[in-house]
Order: sequence, then C-alpha cells, then structure tokens
Amino acid sequence: MDRFDAMSVLLAVVDAGSISAGARRLHIPLPTVSRKVAELERHLGTRLLVRTSRGLLLTDAGRAYVAAARRILGQVEEAEREATGEYLAPRGALHVTAPVAFGQMYLMPVALSFLEGQPEISLRLMLADRQISLVEEHIDVALRIGHLADSALIATRVGAVRRVICASPGYLARRGVPGSPDDLAQHDGISFQGFATAPEWRYRGDNVAFAVEPRQRLAVNTTEAAIQAAIAGLGIIRVLSYQVDDELRSGRLQVLLAEFAPEPLPVNFVYPGAGPLPLKVRCFLDWAVPRIRSRLAGLHSASA
Repeated sequence: MDRFDAMSVLLAVVDAGSISAGARRLHIPLPTVSRKVAELERHLGTRLLVRTSRGLLLTDAGRAYVAAARRILGQVEEAEREATGEYLAPRGALHVTAPVAFGQMYLMPVALSFLEGQPEISLRLMLADRQISLVEEHIDVALRIGHLADSALIATRVGAVRRVICASPGYLARRGVPGSPDDLAQHDGISFQGFATAPEWRYRGDNVAFAVEPRQRLAVNTTEAAIQAAIAGLGIIRVLSYQVDDELRSGRLQVLLAEFAPEPLPVNFVYPGAGPLPLKVRCFLDWAVPRIRSRLAGLHSASA
C-alpha cells in the first residue's frame, strides 16, 4: 500500500464529503477509492470513517489521522516544490481564486497579461462566490472582498469597493425616489442570497449604522439575475459597485441614498504566511497588486 497515495485519497473523500464525491474529485473509479480507504483502515487497525444517512463522519481516530495526514502531505509538497526549483525561478502551477464577477471583470485581464510574460507558469483560476479554503483546495492566492477574519494568512490591500443601492429610472418614476433609508420600507426589494460578501441593507446616520429593508418582491441567488430584475423595474437592489458599473454609466440604474452609504468593503489578496514564498506567487503578486489597485482607483474616480 502506498501510504502517501492512501492519505491523499482519504483527504479527498473527507473534503468532498463522500466517497463518490471524492472519486469524482480525483477522477478515479469509485470502487478504487472505496478499496483504498478500506485498505488504509485495515492497515491502521481502526475505523476512520462512519457512513450515516447524512454522509460521512470521522471517528476520533479519523480526525487525528486526517490532521496528521494534512501536515505530512503539506511537508512533502513543500519539499518537492523546493527540490524542483520553485523557489529559484518562477515556474509551476499557480492556483488563484476570486469572486466570479470581480474575477471576470478585473482579475482575468491582469492574469492573462501576467501569463504572457511567464511561460514557465500555468494558471488555474477558480472563480466562485464563496470563501474557499486555501489549504483544502491547494490555493496559492485568493482575492477576497470584505473584512478578513484573524488567521495565519497574509493580506495585501489593493483597494475597496462601495456598496450601492440602486433602481431603474422606470421604477423610480412609478414609485418615487426614497429620500431616506426609512422610506425603503414602502418600496419593493430584490434580495440576493448566496454570496458571503453580499452587501447588507445598512446605512450611516449620525455616525451610527442602522438597517432598513424594502419589502422583498423577489429573491434570487445570482447577482446577474438581481441586476436584470432591477433593470426591468421590479424593485430596488443593493450590490457592490463594480457589479453595476456599466448599468450606472449607461443610466439603466441610478444610485439611491448615496449619502447614507456604509464604509466601502476592503479588497485584499491573501496567501499563506508559513514558509518561504514561492517565486511564482511573488511574481504574480508583484504584477497583479499595482494593476488591480489602479483598476479599483479608476472605478472609484469614475463613479465619484
């Protein structure tokens, strides 16, 4: 039995939540994954996983073994990266993640120009509107919007994005323009759910934050759907400024209650702080940070 291979399979199963999901993640047959987990349990002489109606649960021995396996495989990966010269020249696979719309609009052009000058680096750009674990998903750099929780990650600030409330001219002509947040209680709203940094219905008044929500007329789980509904005149939305930049420029949407807007949300690149930084990561940050800063500064100046 290849212990490192067995550890990798076990971690894939645990992270994916089931043996079948682990097999899909690894792109190997389900019976093979099941057999390798069973062989590892026989080798250790203990159960690591318990199957329940809600999925897989780790036993006490399983939790301890998984923690040790993550540490061991991390050390092996670090040794391999150093041995292949990753710390001597910018080369290898670079894994980066960002929110979907921000990644498409701002990070993708920067990443493409970066790759043109780095022929020895390959990029995997994972765009997702959820906070991805850098350790579990083997991510080198993440772009995150919002206030960061305390962690072992290192953060490099690249700017901020405003939270805006807006509606279409047609809706405002029909229902009137709210003069204060309290007026929103008499309006229809479009709720967006599913993104951790989605703006809340919060405002500033006399330096004290408070919240008022319009009546929920529609709830969706994608920003694009919420924006389209607002353009159609269904109600008022609150989004991040870059998500409706084109709509605001064209006049299809108008910003409301700007004087009550809360403080902008910070935008950071984050990356693990343990050990030396691979050159591929340093090169990417050196290239991307000033360019994203410039793009965000241009967004704010254009919308001011």
